[in-house]
Amino acid sequence: MATAIAAQTHTITVLVDNRPGVLARVSGLFARRGYNIESLTVSITDNPNMSRMTIVVAGDADTLEQITKQLHKLIDVHKVFDYLDTPMLERELVLLKVQSEPERRAEILQLVEIFRGKVVDIADRAMVIEVTGGGDKIDSFEKQMEPFGIRELVRTGRIAMMRGSRTV
Repeated sequence: MATAIAAQTHTITVLVDNRPGVLARVSGLFARRGYNIESLTVSITDNPNMSRMTIVVAGDADTLEQITKQLHKLIDVHKVFDYLDTPMLERELVLLKVQSEPERRAEILQLVEIFRGKVVDIADRAMVIEVTGGGDKIDSFEKQMEPFGIRELVRTGRIAMMRGSRTV
C-alpha cells in the first residue's frame, strides 16, 4: 500500500531583473502548472537592477524541484534558492484594526506588549496595531484579538533570509 506524502510549505527566493512584466511571467509560470502561491513578496535589492521575490508554495519535494527547474528557464531569473534544510530567519508583518472600547483598552495594550507589538494609530473606538514575527506568532496574535472585534486586517507575505554569513 502506497503512503501519501503530505504537502509542506516551501519558501523560495528568486533574484530577477527589476523590469516591468517579470512578476507576471513568474506568477504565470506557477498558474500554468497549477501551483498555488500562498505568499509572494517582491522588493528591490541593494542593486537597483535586481528584485528579490520570496515565494511560499505548498507541495512535496518533487513539486519544489519542478518549480525550481521551471524558474531557471525564465530569462529574467538570475538565481533561485529554496530554503529546504537551510537555517533561515523569516518574518511577516500584520496591521490589525481592532475595536477598542475605552474600558477594554488596557487589556488590548497588555496583549500588544506580550506580542511585542506597537500601537500605530488610535481613535475613539478603534486602534491599529503593528506586529512582526513568524507566521505562527502572527496567527496567534490574530486569534487573541478576535474577541475584541477585528475591524480590518492586512498581512504581508513571508520574507526570509539565511542565517549566518551566507547570502543568496
